[in-house]
Formats: sequence, structure tokens, C-alpha cells
Amino acid sequence: MDASNSPASTHVACPHCAALNRIPSARLGQDPSCGRCGQPLLDGHPVSLTDANFEQVVSRTELPVVVDLWAPWCGPCRSMAPAYEQAAQQLKGRALLVKVDTDANPRTAARFAVRSIPTLLKLQQGREVARVSGAMPAGEIVRWAGM
Repeated sequence: MDASNSPASTHVACPHCAALNRIPSARLGQDPSCGRCGQPLLDGHPVSLTDANFEQVVSRTELPVVVDLWAPWCGPCRSMAPAYEQAAQQLKGRALLVKVDTDANPRTAARFAVRSIPTLLKLQQGREVARVSGAMPAGEIVRWAGM
């Protein structure tokens, strides 16, 4: 999308307090923080979501949301974690990257019928638009996310 077609602002739901924030498009890559709680919204690091706040955050965020469904006991999940962190840096301001521990948050895993981990989902306003399973390096995550 070129600058003439981009919206003047983008809504991002805070993963910490659930407040809906309107961020000027020009500031998306400048570490915006929540207007209510002051926590970072798009600081280039993945945020953890739970069954309790997942839907509220992903359905109200206008940026693409990339979800890493993982578990602490999963070797491939742990080996992909640094790559996911690097991808979050590369996608800063263009996507919200989140992590969901499937052991602690089984409803979210069940909602998407996750059968293997790690599984990455790309969501647009809460709707799944792409899925891939297996560990990937950062560059592949960014390419897969389509950014």
C-alpha cells in the first residue's frame, strides 16, 4: 500500500488494559504507548496474550496480527523464540506479533484447532487468513507474514 492509500490512523488494542488506541499512521514505528495505561503497544517485541484477552486484542487491532502458538516444553518452539523476536523487530509498526502459550491458554488453541506447535497464524481483525506449522527463521517469518 502506498502512502496515498494508507489511513491517517490505525486502531490498536492494548494487550495490557484492552483500551483501544488510535495511532497516527506516521507514528506506528515510533514506539507508541497506550493512552490509558502507558504500556508499549508496538515496541518491536512480541506480547503475550491469554484466553482472557486474546479476542479483545486481535479483533480490534487493525494491523495484521501474527500469532505464535507455542508451549514451554516444546523444543522447536524454544528454538524459534529468538527468530520470532527478530521478526517482531523487523515488522515493528507494520504488524502486532503475539505469543500464546497453548498449555496455559487451551481455549485459544482449541478455537484454531491447533494440532502441532509451533503454529503461526496471521489474523486480520480476528479472522485467520494464513497458517503455517513448524519452526522458521526470522526472514521466513517476515516473508510468510507478507510484509
